[in-house]
Amino acid sequence: MMQKRAAWRKQEEQLVARWGEAAERYRLIHQELSAKQLAQGDAAPDKELSSKAQAALAEIEALRRQVARLKREFLSGERY
Repeated sequence: MMQKRAAWRKQEEQLVARWGEAAERYRLIHQELSAKQLAQGDAAPDKELSSKAQAALAEIEALRRQVARLKREFLSGERY
């Protein structure tokens, strides 16, 4: 049981680290996109940055689903 708990804990720590990295990546992309839009005025947004922002949001959404799954497992008694 202790090995399972250690494995679960490691999985949770990795998930938190990935969440933080994805959130920081999205923040930086969004900041760069906003700066370019301010510099260009009403010009169309940069397609490459927009697609990077979409990818970062998709990654955050996938991580959110993983967190929800772990929470459901914990509440049902499957974890710990």
